[in-house]
Amino acid sequence: MQNPHILIVEDEAVTRNTLRSIFEAEGYVVSEANDGAEMHKALQENKINLVVMDINLPGKNGLLLARELREINNIGLIFLTGRDNEVDKILGLEIGADDYITKPFNPRELTIRARNLLTRVTSVSSEPEEKSAIEAYKFNGWTLDVNSRSLVNPDGEAHKLPRSEFRAMLHFVENPGKILTRAELLMKMTGRELKPHDRTVDVTIRRIRKHFENHQETPEIIATIHGEGYRFCGHLED
Repeated sequence: MQNPHILIVEDEAVTRNTLRSIFEAEGYVVSEANDGAEMHKALQENKINLVVMDINLPGKNGLLLARELREINNIGLIFLTGRDNEVDKILGLEIGADDYITKPFNPRELTIRARNLLTRVTSVSSEPEEKSAIEAYKFNGWTLDVNSRSLVNPDGEAHKLPRSEFRAMLHFVENPGKILTRAELLMKMTGRELKPHDRTVDVTIRRIRKHFENHQETPEIIATIHGEGYRFCGHLED
């Protein structure tokens, strides 16, 4: 079996060389990209298992590239960046990053996190993709289209959901009326375990709610159960 392939997306040559040395010493295959264009080229030419990406990049920044990456690839993503403010971290995780590490970093911590993420990614990719037995869920005039991963409002307008939002919504409609904990939702959304002060789930729920708030006649669809989690309150049609 071929060793996992890591793609480093970083515009600083010194940092790229450092990361290449760290990962190659662990036995990984390593490719490099300076920006988004080179990233997409590397993804087309190689079977990449994990992307380690900076946020500050020439052209499109890492946050925009992460959104594109999640639309076309189901691979591991770690942000390794000097931007350590809480907003960037939450936004990065919300977009779909699996982990977020700030510079300067501990090489040992980086390799441990990368190895743990690669274990999850490779184990999931080796299994058949789980498919829902239902192609669409209808509730309160809305439709969650499973095939297109879109949320269709009562006016027939479809909004393609980012991966984390779609996975959360699918878990809600598959478990109507059940209280879902943040830990359970985060695992479904990203495959990560919940850590203290991780607001990824709360931010994702807030973004989902904005879709429903644009239609004031829509009743509360996702209720907050304080101290426990969230519950889907929509009325599913047969």
